[in-house]
Amino acid sequence: MSILLYILITILTFLAMEGVTWLTHKFVMHGFLWYLHEDHHQPKYQGVFEKNDAFFVIFAIPSIALFYFGIHPELNFLFFIGLGILCYGIAYFLIHDVLIHQRFKWFKNTKNKYLVGLRKAHKIHHKHLGKEHGECFGMLYVPWKYFSM
Repeated sequence: MSILLYILITILTFLAMEGVTWLTHKFVMHGFLWYLHEDHHQPKYQGVFEKNDAFFVIFAIPSIALFYFGIHPELNFLFFIGLGILCYGIAYFLIHDVLIHQRFKWFKNTKNKYLVGLRKAHKIHHKHLGKEHGECFGMLYVPWKYFSM
C-alpha cells in the first residue's frame, strides 16, 4: 500500500473516533458503565486519578491490538487504524483532561474561539450530575451555538 493510503486511513480513523466517542459516551459511559464514569461528573476530584480514567485503558486495548496485528506478519492497514485511535486518544487527553478540566495547568488562558467553545459545551454536559439528561457527548465536534454564547 502507498504511504498516502496509510495517511488517509489514519486520518479517517481519527475522524471516525469522534463518532465512536459520542456513542460510547452516551450509551456506555452514561449507560451500563456509569459506575466508572460517575465520579467524573462530581464537582471536585478526590485525588489524582478517578475511576473514569479506566476508559483510557479500555480505548487503548483495541489500538494496541491493531498495532500488533498491523505488523504481523508484515506492516498492513491495521497498524494505521491503531495509529488513528492513538492520535485521537492523545487529542482527547490534551483537550479533555488538560484544556477543559485543567488536570494539568498547561492551557489556562486560551482565547481561541474553538477551544473556548469546547469548554462551554463540556460545561453544559457537566451541569447534569446524574447519567440522565446529558448533552454534548462528543469531544472535538461542538454544536455551533457554543461558539456564539
